[in-house]
Amino acid sequence: MSRNQRIGLLAAAAAVALVAIVAAVSSGGGSNDSATKPAAFKIDIRGGKPVGGVQNIKVKKGDSVKLVVSSDAHDAIHVHGVDIEKDVEPGKPATFKFTANIEGIFDIESHVAEDAGREPQMGKLTVEPD
Repeated sequence: MSRNQRIGLLAAAAAVALVAIVAAVSSGGGSNDSATKPAAFKIDIRGGKPVGGVQNIKVKKGDSVKLVVSSDAHDAIHVHGVDIEKDVEPGKPATFKFTANIEGIFDIESHVAEDAGREPQMGKLTVEPD
């Protein structure tokens, strides 16, 4: 094999390796896919209580989160830790979108239930280390 053929073969091998690396990176290899697609959760409230019991939601710090809360009656839902409160009405669910920036365990509460002296916890948000 001539010197020029060896150089050409090495250049071709390097090009193949480079294409493989670019393909792996662009296909999501080693990237945080949760930053582009939020983790989605749902809480359905019927008769002032979460269907199926208190919902346990677990995410990693830095995750994008989408939480949809529906109810058969007016309610005011508060997500602690991100400190967002929204009203929910029958047929009009409330959608919470946020980035989980603080590690810890946070309550998702109904202020209507709390004001009526009932158990306010509808869910528990756990944000774990990345």
